[in-house]
Amino acid sequence: MLNLSPGAVMEPGFVNGVPNDVLIVEDDPIIALDFEDTILGFGVKTVRSAASVARALDLIEQRPPDFALLDVGLIREKSFAVAERLEALKIPFAFVTGYGADARLPGAFANKPRLPKPYSTDALQALLRQGKAGR
Repeated sequence: MLNLSPGAVMEPGFVNGVPNDVLIVEDDPIIALDFEDTILGFGVKTVRSAASVARALDLIEQRPPDFALLDVGLIREKSFAVAERLEALKIPFAFVTGYGADARLPGAFANKPRLPKPYSTDALQALLRQGKAGR
């Protein structure tokens, strides 16, 4: 049973400042598992992973996430089609890249948050909490 104080407002998709459901689009299974373990440790209820644009779009269609982390460069493709879909649904997301500020992003995504690889746990947690503000 959920116990809310009088006047408390529950924002769908976020509890205790972190999203309930995070989608990770990452083609390296070791990195995806590391993200998953870390994110679940923050109190996120569900973490789903996709290694390709097609799989990510399928997962979004099945159930839109509350937040997404997108590796820019996947095997033989970029994650920009996923970013476009998330943007259309007004779902906050961030790009994850090993290229840091040098990563080339299309102009429409130039101001989106980026998480460098390797990432710090504090930076990842701050990014997830920041996603709430972007809703």
